[in-house]
Amino acid sequence: MKKIINGIESVEEQMILGLVKSAPTKLKKLDCGNVVVRARKKVGKVALVSGGGSGHEPAHGGFVGEGMLDAAVAGAVFTSPTPDQIYEGIKAVATEAGVLCVVKNYTGDVMNFEMAMDMAKDEDIKVDYVVVNDDVAVKDSLYTTGRRGVAGTILVHKIAGAKAEEGAALAAVKETAEKVIANVRTMGMAISPCTVPAAGKPGFELKEDEMEIGIGIHGEPGTHREKIAKADDIAKMLLDKVTADLDYQGAEVVVMVNGMGATPLMELYIVNNYVQDYLKEAGIKVYDTMVGNYMTSIEMAGFSVTLLKLDDELKRLYDAKADTPALVR
Repeated sequence: MKKIINGIESVEEQMILGLVKSAPTKLKKLDCGNVVVRARKKVGKVALVSGGGSGHEPAHGGFVGEGMLDAAVAGAVFTSPTPDQIYEGIKAVATEAGVLCVVKNYTGDVMNFEMAMDMAKDEDIKVDYVVVNDDVAVKDSLYTTGRRGVAGTILVHKIAGAKAEEGAALAAVKETAEKVIANVRTMGMAISPCTVPAAGKPGFELKEDEMEIGIGIHGEPGTHREKIAKADDIAKMLLDKVTADLDYQGAEVVVMVNGMGATPLMELYIVNNYVQDYLKEAGIKVYDTMVGNYMTSIEMAGFSVTLLKLDDELKRLYDAKADTPALVR
């Protein structure tokens, strides 16, 4: 294993410290574990809290800031943060308007966020949550009951965050987040796996001429593997699954071509070239496109494609101002 780290035991803390030092006017780290909050707490609005295992950078700490998250809680690599950590994050940003937690559908994340919210409620903090499950590849996996939450989570952060920034009530922010979840779908693939520092070896192995279809974001294998194909053929395979799962015909969509960590932008743009042509041919209008690393899996090479079906409200909130280390609008 070759990693540019100082030690396995310090990876997460030093990563979070480096993130905060890169944007000191936007972020600060709490003393109680790897919890990142806005440098200046905004009162009078619903606070958004998200998080999960480290290894998905820039998610989740990179999306803390105006118009998106108020706090992000980072566990060890691919491991849910503890209930105590999550509780401290909730407590640090809670306002009288309440807190909405955005949780990806992984068993550990859901369980630990629920426990943390119970702790917060015992302190009379008003808190609720939504569970993101945008992955169309698998219904159940080693990590979940039901579909996994993957790159579409970033669009939940963006749109629910904008709704909260407007001063909407907790129930309204949750309703908007659930609308995004109902209208967003994702599928991904990989041509090489990633290595968790503490494990010291890849989560799965691929031959030189193989690719893994339907991967998650925790280094886990996908639904199947097959011979590597041309970029257009791979993108079509993923888009066929996404568009078969939700009726996008005639809709306006946000497209996200998300790199898994080690995929060059050159290759992501080649994929996007086909994605745009595919959607035009299918009668699906592209409102906006995001290409880059948003929800990664350390150094996995591969990509995912996300489509979000828009209505007028979602479009307005998507366009709203955001000022975070990883996304500025």
